[in-house]
Amino acid sequence: MVLRIEDTDRERSTPQNVEQILDAMRWLELDWDEGPIMQTERSARHSQALQALLDGGHAYRSSATAQDVKAYKQRHGDEQGFRGKPEREGAVRLRVPAEGATVMDDLIRGPTTFEHMHMDDPVIARADGSVLYNFAVAIDDMDSAITHVVRGEDHVSNTPKQLLVLEAARSVGLMDGQMPRYAHLPLLHGPDGKKLSKRHGAASVQELRDAGYLPDAVRNYLALLGWGAGDDQTVLSTEELVERFTLERISRNPARFDEVKLGWLDGVYIRHLAPEELARRLEAFWGRPGLERAARISQEKIHTLKDFWALAGPLLDGPIADPVARERWLGEEGRRTLAEVRSCLADAPEFAEPDIERALSALVERLGVKPREVYQPLRVAITGGTVSPGIFESVALLGRQETLARVDRALAGG
Repeated sequence: MVLRIEDTDRERSTPQNVEQILDAMRWLELDWDEGPIMQTERSARHSQALQALLDGGHAYRSSATAQDVKAYKQRHGDEQGFRGKPEREGAVRLRVPAEGATVMDDLIRGPTTFEHMHMDDPVIARADGSVLYNFAVAIDDMDSAITHVVRGEDHVSNTPKQLLVLEAARSVGLMDGQMPRYAHLPLLHGPDGKKLSKRHGAASVQELRDAGYLPDAVRNYLALLGWGAGDDQTVLSTEELVERFTLERISRNPARFDEVKLGWLDGVYIRHLAPEELARRLEAFWGRPGLERAARISQEKIHTLKDFWALAGPLLDGPIADPVARERWLGEEGRRTLAEVRSCLADAPEFAEPDIERALSALVERLGVKPREVYQPLRVAITGGTVSPGIFESVALLGRQETLARVDRALAGG
């Protein structure tokens, strides 16, 4: 895999933006064999190819401005592509043939015809000689013998310009291989069917990482957007995706990025991790050591690494303040039940999960109440809220001394 950074856009190609690309690739564990190759580092080759097109009459210099192009169309009609006159100085424009058409045989969308008479002679280099994207990328694809160009459908309008650059390069002897095949992927939409943006939630790889998703799950989910394996299988390893992927199974319709579905898939991946591996990832994400026991009892209930602290954090850092939970479960009747719970736990001969389950289950039976009438007051007492890992596991994690201390504080109104 060759990683090429197309950085001819001077305003957008900042070191920060380039690092964001590399950071996303590294986090997704998409490794590359060669590169990163900066497109601007090949400026000498681009200048050589540009001069060859100028010398061969396939390009010319022009000082025409956007206003000049507008005036040209007013004289010749809006449907007529701009044709400039060669000048001694100015930007470089590619000469589009006066007749005929360029046909892009897209592997997803099918053939699309671009009539030459409707195409402007595109600018391919600035007046200072620095080339623009459509020229640089075509020359780089040619030199790298790229066979397939797979990209977003927002690049469809660029493709005929790049094909014309390659045809011109062939005419002056720069190219003797086959033209690349093109496949334009539908763009991502949000669940509402509109173009994906920040209002739909995470809109970049870094935001997904910071939201606690696993790179394995994100790779899996992104691969399934607009593509199907031909069956109902959703959870696919990277090796399986590589083996089963074909361009023919890509949909022409926009795929919908649904963070709820991604969350479900991430939860599947989390539950498939060994508890020790989940703990390692949680410790790296939260910057806290010693999370293995808490990770083990939380694994079935979380969908992302970020979910963990809301669930298990109160066990580790102390109860949260939730007045609604306290009012609902630690009123007069709730405190009476909690006092029974305290005696039950204080008298338990052992304090492992099975022992705690037996003791509390016996209490539920003796009191003749529903389990939640016993478990929820205890949960609010030890965590402050109504959500936690399993109550037996939570109590065992805290241990007898800390559990009874928290219960005592709750009984005292603390």
